[in-house]
Parts: sequence; C-alpha cells; structure tokens
Amino acid sequence: MMKSKDVKAIIACRMYFFQKMTTERIAKELQVSRSTVSRLICYARESGLLEIRLNDEGNQHLFYERSIQNFYQINEVHVVPVSDLLGETEWLEQVGQYSAHYLNTVFDSNMIMGVAWGTTLTYVSKYLLRKNTHDSHIVQLNGAGNTRSMGIEYASQIVQRFADNYEAKAHLFPVPTFFDYSGTKKLLWQERSIRTILEIQNKANLLLFSIGAVNGGVPSHVYSGGYLEEKDYKELCKHNVIGDIATVFFQRDGSHLNIPMNLRSSGPDLEMFKEKKSICVVSGLAKVAGLDAALRGGFIKVLIVDEPTARSLIENFTNYKRQ
Repeated sequence: MMKSKDVKAIIACRMYFFQKMTTERIAKELQVSRSTVSRLICYARESGLLEIRLNDEGNQHLFYERSIQNFYQINEVHVVPVSDLLGETEWLEQVGQYSAHYLNTVFDSNMIMGVAWGTTLTYVSKYLLRKNTHDSHIVQLNGAGNTRSMGIEYASQIVQRFADNYEAKAHLFPVPTFFDYSGTKKLLWQERSIRTILEIQNKANLLLFSIGAVNGGVPSHVYSGGYLEEKDYKELCKHNVIGDIATVFFQRDGSHLNIPMNLRSSGPDLEMFKEKKSICVVSGLAKVAGLDAALRGGFIKVLIVDEPTARSLIENFTNYKRQ
C-alpha cells in the first residue's frame, strides 16, 4: 500500500501538471492550504515520485492520446502515465485517482450521472474529491442481484460514495443483473417504480463505466462474482462476445443487437452511450480487445486509460491496419 502522503503528493502533481490547475484551485479541491499543496509537490520531486511518474513518461502519453483520438475519432483521451513494472493493480489505482479528479471538472450542480458498478468504478469511488453540488443525482445503471445475493450492498456502496461525495441524491436499481426470462424483465419494466429509475437514466448528462473482460489481471466483478453460469459462458462464446458495458454484451465489431443474453440484462441499451457524454475508465491488458470493440461501436466519448493498456491498444490497431 502507498503511504498517505505519497498518494496526496501524486494527486497534487497530477492536478497541477496535467490538469493545469492553480495551487489555489488545488488547495480548494483538496481542502488544504496553498502552502500544503506546494509542500506536497516539493515532496514528490524530492522523493522521486514526480520524476518517475510525470517527467520521464509525460511526452509519450501525449503521443498515445493523439494516436487513439485520431484513429477512433473520439472526443477526449486521457492516458495516465504509470510504470509497466508496477503491475495491474497499481495501474488501476492510478487510473482510479486520475478519473476521480477528472469527474470534478465535468460533474456539477443540476446534473445526473449514471454509474455502472464494477471493480474499476470501486477504485474510482475510493479516490473521489469532495465537491458540493445542489440538485444533482447519481443513478445506478444496471441491477446487481444474482443467485448468491441481491448484490445491493456491493452496488449501493459504490453509488452511495458518489452521491455522498457530491451531496447528490442516490437512485439505486434493486433488480437482478440478469433475468432468467426476458419476459420477466419486460413485465417488471412496466412497473412505475422501475420506470422512474429508467427515466432518470435516460436523462443522465454523464455515463460512467468500464469495460468488462472475462480474464483480467484484476477480474471484472461480473465475471468473478457469480453472476454468470456455465451455460451463460457457452452462450457468450457462441456469439463471439468480446466484452460488456454495464452487463450488456457486445462483439468484436461493436455490434450488440443480435446477442440473446442482452434481452435478459438489466443494463441500458448501448445506443444510449452514443448519445451522451459517456466516460469509459479502463485499466488492464485483458481489456484491450473489448476496449477496441467498444471504441469501434461508438460507445465511448471520453476515455481514461493507463499507459501500458493504451500502448497495447495502439499496437492492436496498428497490426489491424497492416492486415
């Protein structure tokens, strides 16, 4: 585990050097004095944190951002510099921190943020920086129940962290992640209480999510938490599924309409992600194929990704262009 002072120093450096924020603004965001911000940046420089994480790799990450942005025609790309040697858990930690800071620049009063629970969003929620807003809402995008439990505690903890951080109202979605029968979902979706949540989702200004991958250095929760049975995996394999967003599956070319299991998913129609400011936070090499497919499908407007994963993504589409 990193020391608390190291974490604060990295946060201050990222805000100062990457987000171009003044020390006064940083002090306000972190709820400390300006002199404390200066001392944190000096500490990062003296301890080697600044040299390793910002200076040495700063230019390369900008090249990766431009490459991904141009190839996929995506609005925004943020590549978080991390060392390949640290391992995927540390990559995820750094991406979670960066994403938490970024959200403070885009989420404000009178806004609705849709959140898809999962391993990555758990990390983001741990590093949120308190920001006071009014008449704002956080809504859960997909149900969390499975055969083992209703998943309420896991999903609600993530959603509630976001709501508490922004002084927003939390809207939970207490339904199964996957229904046994598509007809059951159709009937439940007619209930007024469920329709209310669906309407809030449709009004969301921001959609925050990650890419689900079956095999990862840090496994996606939907694949490690007992949400899928053996027959489900066989069905996904049969239809060449490469990943999911909010437990809605898609194929390598980004298509999702011909996958039967999506009819039983409680997640939103992926077409909604094309229409809104959809922010995708990704970390881990196992997610590269799914990330490529999601970008091809047009489901991502803003991408936040660690540097090794970004490099692998670029190598992936570079090889694709050569074929």
